[in-house]
Amino acid sequence: MRTLRAADGETLHYARNGEGPPVVMLHGWTASHAEWSPLVRALSAERTVIRWDARGHGGPGRAVQSAPTAGRMADDLAALLAHESVEAATLVGHSMGALTAWEYFRRHGGARISRVVLVDQSPKLLTDAGWTHGIYGDFDEARSRAFLADLERDFAESVLRLAAYGLNPHARGRYEAGSRGWAFAREALRRLEPAPLIACWRSLVAGDWRDVLPRMGVPALLVHGGASNFYGEDTAREVHSRIPGSHLEIYPMADHSPHLAAPERFAREVLAFSTGCP
Repeated sequence: MRTLRAADGETLHYARNGEGPPVVMLHGWTASHAEWSPLVRALSAERTVIRWDARGHGGPGRAVQSAPTAGRMADDLAALLAHESVEAATLVGHSMGALTAWEYFRRHGGARISRVVLVDQSPKLLTDAGWTHGIYGDFDEARSRAFLADLERDFAESVLRLAAYGLNPHARGRYEAGSRGWAFAREALRRLEPAPLIACWRSLVAGDWRDVLPRMGVPALLVHGGASNFYGEDTAREVHSRIPGSHLEIYPMADHSPHLAAPERFAREVLAFSTGCP
């Protein structure tokens, strides 16, 4: 892992592989740069692939001085792009990574970004009377407060339940059956430091990036899971309708991580998109 010092003194960790036009990949909440590992070989054969651990993420022992809010992560991204002298990058953001990308566009415009790939995310996580495209379609302020209280009591299990008891019945069945995959995820989550990740979540649910969507000013590829744990196809199409000229791909049967459900397809489409092909 390489390191750089953020503007506030925080040490950021990232990996760089391959040579060619840059692809910068932003992982989801509680994850790390390793989320993108199944894609690195295919992408780095033709591109420079840069994957970070967002502040507060990346495993045990990553103490942070400042909470990893959406704003700080967007500024961290600006620092990373400058540190690596990146220009005209294809920015790929999954889940929290998509929110970080939107916050980057809000704060820094399209500086150093030529294209953006947004994976299975809504621009506003909480639902209300005027917005039904957040988590589950009905994750309102009351449910959000209850989830935050659950995180304080049992962080790992609460994160798992958020994914298991959503819109994907297969995920629920495997969780309740105690599958090996869920057990592995539980142990990984238990090794993390909850406090900065809870602070991060508070920032994400407080955010609203709907105003950013129509003014990003770069080509956008949207990739959504047809069996997402959190968002129905109506959310995917709503986001698509708000980003002028965007292209939407829905991966049938894929959950909240379509890039991991079909990594070969995803890598192929990112490579084509990053060269300007439809």
